[in-house]
Amino acid sequence: MAIENLNAFLYDYFDAHNCQILNNQNGVLQVKLTEEIDKVLMNRPFYWHYIKNMGREGDTATLNLITNPDKRDEKGEWIHFGSPRLQQILKSVVKNERYTKLFQSDNSGKKSALYPWLVVNIRISYQGKQNKDEIVSFGLHLIKGLMYKDMMEKLDSITLKPAIDDYCYTITPIIKMSSGFHRIEKVLDSYINNQTHDWADESLQTLNEETALVKHFYTSSADEEENNEHMEQEINDIRQRYSPKVSYSVINGGIFYLMDDFH
Repeated sequence: MAIENLNAFLYDYFDAHNCQILNNQNGVLQVKLTEEIDKVLMNRPFYWHYIKNMGREGDTATLNLITNPDKRDEKGEWIHFGSPRLQQILKSVVKNERYTKLFQSDNSGKKSALYPWLVVNIRISYQGKQNKDEIVSFGLHLIKGLMYKDMMEKLDSITLKPAIDDYCYTITPIIKMSSGFHRIEKVLDSYINNQTHDWADESLQTLNEETALVKHFYTSSADEEENNEHMEQEINDIRQRYSPKVSYSVINGGIFYLMDDFH
């Protein structure tokens, strides 16, 4: 995910939770939290317990989140994939907002059909010598079978609501949800396989080098039986640490009913 996308993800998260966006320029997002999100992100239960017992209105935190590498030395939190704050937000999304149903708004006053899309946000985890996460989104038209990657970016330009507008009606899906997920998985597998995996080659090289060093150390010692046991344990630890792995998990998703001219 590019820096702009990460910034947009953070903006959308806080905006959806009615937090006040104080500033959003050049990869620096300043936001005033609501009480609800303060309790989720700031980990200060004793403060809120005290405030409630006193019958007072609490002062919520203001966050300054930086996603632009050129600005990372400025005052604030440097946010990147793997950073604790981002992981905290993603866990919050997974826990509280795993599935949704939204409808495109239509102010035309005409009778309009809305077509079903399966939209899924997925976190890809690359694990090896260096770990990183990537967030991708897919949208599958549950009638035509059309699929888009970076679906959330395409949805930025339209207005979505939790309730359907008057005069609008929904079209019943033809593609079943299970089949839709399977199609997205196949495209996701292809996306991962078509990448260059220099990180995996580097991880394997480090694994082989570390394994060779351990073997050299233990084979030069006297107590062979005891050393073999320790050597195998250390080699197993090295394999666990450096063996390259790719896994992915669904962050959230839902059914989005959109107009036929959406593209």
